[in-house]
Amino acid sequence: MSKLTKNQKLAKEKIEAGKSYTLAEAAALLKEITFTKFDSSADIDVRLGVDPRKADQNVRGVVSLPHGTGKQVRVLVLCGPEAEAAAKEAGADYVGLDEYIEKIKGGWTDVDVIITQPQTMGKVGPLGRVLGPRGLMPNPKSGTVTPDVAKAVKEVKQGKIDFKVDKKGIVHTSIGKMSFAPEQIKENAQAFINTLIKLKPNTAKGTYIKSIYLSSTMSPGIKIDTKSIDA
Repeated sequence: MSKLTKNQKLAKEKIEAGKSYTLAEAAALLKEITFTKFDSSADIDVRLGVDPRKADQNVRGVVSLPHGTGKQVRVLVLCGPEAEAAAKEAGADYVGLDEYIEKIKGGWTDVDVIITQPQTMGKVGPLGRVLGPRGLMPNPKSGTVTPDVAKAVKEVKQGKIDFKVDKKGIVHTSIGKMSFAPEQIKENAQAFINTLIKLKPNTAKGTYIKSIYLSSTMSPGIKIDTKSIDA
């Protein structure tokens, strides 16, 4: 077992053993236990009381974080020529169709989000084998297959993220950067949790929000008191 670094020891010492924190407390503490020289991500992990193997409990959704994600999101819009100008004006980094489809077939996936139109899905669909494993495949549920590509680009650039529960019933996502103020981290986390609560499947039994942890890229996790969450 590897030894803890000096900073790792400091971080663990600041977290009170067995204690669950409010979101506000955790957001402030997270700033104290993050020692990276780069602007690391503020992350949240929520364990849900669902069975992801059942289609009606496979929780997935989108949320617009009030303070954005803090990172530059590279957006590719695959659309017809009639929508190209609007997509570019909205801030898309790459816009086109056939030339980018060929690039993707060749292995190019140097983007964070791909947005397309319903009428172009016939061409985009076969890219699933390349885009699916990378989480880049456009999907109507995440708002990335839409007639209004310009609106979708603006939302993504302003902090809209999509998420999906994994096989173990955990939803993990980044909700900002450690350069954010504690209040911004707290409010982004609250918005994310509120969205998860709204998505609770009718068939989910027992406790829905089982546990919540806040962490940064290289910090320990801080346990959140689920009873303190404002629904």
